[in-house]
Formats: sequence, C-alpha cells, structure tokens
Amino acid sequence: MKSLFSGLRMVVVMTLLAGLLYTTAMTLLANTVFYEQSTGSIVRVQGKAVGSRLLAQQCTGAQYFRARPSAGNYATVASGASNLGPASEALKSAVQQRRDTLEHLYGSAHIPGDLLFASGSGLDPHISPEAARVQIQSIARTRRLTPGQAIALARLVEQHVEQPQFGFLGQPRVNVLLLNIALDSTQL
Repeated sequence: MKSLFSGLRMVVVMTLLAGLLYTTAMTLLANTVFYEQSTGSIVRVQGKAVGSRLLAQQCTGAQYFRARPSAGNYATVASGASNLGPASEALKSAVQQRRDTLEHLYGSAHIPGDLLFASGSGLDPHISPEAARVQIQSIARTRRLTPGQAIALARLVEQHVEQPQFGFLGQPRVNVLLLNIALDSTQL
C-alpha cells in the first residue's frame, strides 16, 4: 500500500513539474524573448493579417511570385511530404507537369528544383534567389511593366534575398509572402 501512495505522489509531482511548471515557464520565456515567433510571426498589411512569415501560402496569380509546391496543399494541420520516392511514377509525373507549366509560363528551360519539388513540410515560406529571378520576366509581362519597372522589380527581388543565418547556416533565400507584399506596395 505504501508503494502505491509513493507512486501516486510521484505522478502528481511530475505532472505538476513537467505538465504545469515547465510549460508555464517555457511559454513565459518564449513570449518574452521570442515574442514575434511565439505569436506566429503574423504579417499585417494596413492592420489586416495576411499571413505568417514562417508558413508558405498558395499564390497562383501570374502577377505574383510563386512559392514552392506543397504536398499538403499548404494546410498547416496536414503538413508533410508526399513520401513519394525517387522511383515513384506519380512523383515523376507531378514534377514533369510542374516543369511543363513553369517552362511555358516563364519561358525558361531552366526551372530551379525548389519550384518543382515540395519541401519536407510542404510549408517552406522561402524559395531560392534563382527561383525568384526566373519568375521576374513573366511577372513583368503580366503586370505590363516598362523596361525600367522590370529593372526595379529585379532590384526588389535582390533586396529581399535573406542571407544564411549568422552568415553560414543555410542558403540564401527569399520569403515569397514578404516579396509579394513588397511588390504590391511598390505598385509595380
């Protein structure tokens, strides 16, 4: 009987420590030190929430930069990869269909891999600078930009290239949501 009460006491103590005290302390720490990230990194335009800088969103309008494809259709609850392997005919077919669409749209035989393949989570908000650059001329045509405005669009892309964290972690990247918001705000 004594061991039963010892076991129950241990369950109560550990529940209080790990379930209540630890989670409360981590929540307070996150809200204090990493407030923006802990609240979802919400991006607002004129006071209206338009997305999160941490999550990709589907953008199919030809006047905007496209994000990476998503195996989960950009749904945060069902995020994840397709689990299709390199020998999968379904993957080969999907990639070829994307390639054909993008080659036609962008008029380029070189389509960067991040526009063809979904990320592991399906929610990566970034594309490579090359993937952004290959879209510039098509967006300029769709928006009927003058040659000078097309150059300004290219500069806008370069201004949105984020360098690797701490100068060495990761690759240069472009946040598609932030680039598209900047594109609209410049009225190109």
